[in-house]
Parts: sequence; structure tokens; C-alpha cells
Amino acid sequence: VADRLISSFGQDILDALYWTATEPKERKRAHIGVIPHFFMAVLYVFLHAILIMVQATTLNVAFNSHNKSLLTIMMSNNFVEIKGSVFKKFEKNNLFQMSNSDIKERFTNYVLLLIVCLRNMEQFSWNPDHFWVLFPDVCMVVASEIAVDIVKHAFITKFNDITADVYSEYRASLAFDLVSSRQKNAYTDYSDSVSRRMGFIPLPLAVLLIRVVTSSIKVQGVLAYVCVVLFYCGLISLKVLNSIVLLGKSCQYVKEAKMEEKLFNPVLTATPGKPAGKQQGTFKSTQGISTDENGSTSVTNQPVHQKENMPSLLVTSNSDQFLTTPDGEEKDISQDSSELKHRSAKKDLLEIDRFTICGNRID
Repeated sequence: VADRLISSFGQDILDALYWTATEPKERKRAHIGVIPHFFMAVLYVFLHAILIMVQATTLNVAFNSHNKSLLTIMMSNNFVEIKGSVFKKFEKNNLFQMSNSDIKERFTNYVLLLIVCLRNMEQFSWNPDHFWVLFPDVCMVVASEIAVDIVKHAFITKFNDITADVYSEYRASLAFDLVSSRQKNAYTDYSDSVSRRMGFIPLPLAVLLIRVVTSSIKVQGVLAYVCVVLFYCGLISLKVLNSIVLLGKSCQYVKEAKMEEKLFNPVLTATPGKPAGKQQGTFKSTQGISTDENGSTSVTNQPVHQKENMPSLLVTSNSDQFLTTPDGEEKDISQDSSELKHRSAKKDLLEIDRFTICGNRID
């Protein structure tokens, strides 16, 4: 709980620091300055890294205890998530936030397990036999996390009548965030919007991991420094390869979800004699996106779109089909209703994207 609260507060601190460091010079300052914001950010990263270190220490004690009671208690706490979330009503937006939180939590647990293994191996002089002693406990923690998440999401989707296809929409939304950050006119850095959506701040975790690695591995001699340089070059190559693969898979998911027109369609600006809403009503009436004179997009509810869909909504009733439609038109009506549901689902997903990106970005 403290990790989520501090992450939410820390994102605002880092945003304030980035804005004060990059704001225009001619703008009148209405804040305390760059240096105080910098010290606030350093203090936040320090406190958050201390909190993650406490989690790693607790997990390390649980691994090294003889009766394994603390590890059992920690694993049983995972099942509290099932009790706290299964019997609540969830919408698609809430399930999306929970899925992102589970992704972030699982990645953080992997890093904590890596820290615990490094510290234990360093205490036993890097004896490979001790690693196989830790391996069953590591597998048990990972398996419990995966099992709890599977059971939790399975019952949430069952009790709230949410189909499994919604996870492909979530995947397409994350892929769209990643692809849109690669454009020339992107508002955020690479993968920054994805990490914002998940509530993940990598800076404290990276600080703790670097500190643990430097204290666990001793570098002595010229050959050791050469190995460190080669290892660093290998990490850079792995990062570049990983970004290429992620971008390619993201483009594939965006094309499968038919969301690429949002990336490549030109933005229309309003002429002085005509309102912007009328032009956008003919250009993107299905998505409900309007454009102001500055070129920024916003999600609006257009009554023209509702009026166009009103007849199709009326004929989806079973009684209306039975009373007013011949047998030959039933197939067409069912197809129209399925297309309407598909279109409304895409509209909701696009609105989630716009509200999330615009809400978390400082313009």
C-alpha cells in the first residue's frame, strides 16, 4: 500500500521537476525553482528506495528462516487480493487498472527476488550449490503470484460478464501508447506513457539494484574492468534489441486492433468561417474526437453521432425484429448490432487512451 501511495506522489514530484527544468524562459515563474524541486525529487527517490529495500529485506529474512513460517505468511497474503477484489463490481476501466497494477507488481517482485539471490550468493562466496537451495523458494513465490492472478482475473471476468477478448484490447491500448511515443511529435519519452499508465517509476528500483550489484560484486584488476565494460555494452545492445522487438510487436497489435488511423490521419484545423465541430463530425464521427485551433485533440460527446446510431439501437430489440422485420432482414440486423457493439467498445477504449494520456501529462 505504501509503495502505491508513494509512487503516485512521486510521479507528481518528478513531473514538477521536469516541467521546471524545461519550461520557457520568458514565462513568469509561479513555483519555488528548479533546485528545491531537485532536492525534493532526490528525497523522494531516497525514501522510495528505502521502502523497496525494506521489502527486499523482509523477503530475504523469509528465505533464510529455518521453519519457513514467514515465507508462508507472505505467500498467504497474496490470497487476500482474491478476497478484496473478486466480490466487487468491476468495469472495463477498473479491470484495466488492476491488470496494469499486477504487471507492475510482478516485475517488482522479480527484481526483489534477483536482489535476494545476489545477496545470498555473495554471502556464500558464489557457491552454485547454494543457488539450488534457493531455487525452490523462488519458484514457489513466482508460482503463487501467477496462480493468484489467474484465479483473481478469472472470477472477476466471470462475475462481471466481461469476455476474455477485453485483454486483447488492453494489449492494443498499451501497444498504441508505445507506438505513439515513437512519433516525431510525441509528447512523452519512449515508453513513458506506458509506465505512467502502470504507475511504475523505475528510478528508485534502478538505484537500489545498482547499489546492491556494486556492493555484491567486487571489481579488481584490469581484466575485471574490461569485463564490466563488455557487460555494459551487452546491456546496451540488449536494450536496443528489446526496443526493436517491442516496437514491432506493438505495431502488429495496433494493426490488428485497427487503430493505426489514429496515428497517421492528419489533424484538421478549423477555418475562420466554419466551426471545428462540423468539420470533425464528417471526418471522425465514430470516435468523437474534436480539434481546436491550436491543433490539440480532445474527446467530446457529439450529438450527431448519437442521432445516427439511434435507429440501429431501436431495431436491436427482439420484439421489434419479430414484429416489423421480415425473415430475410434478420441477418442484416444482427450484423449491424454486432458492428455497433464492436464500434462502441473501440470508442470506449479510445476514450480511455485520451483521458489517461492527457490526464497524466503536463501540457
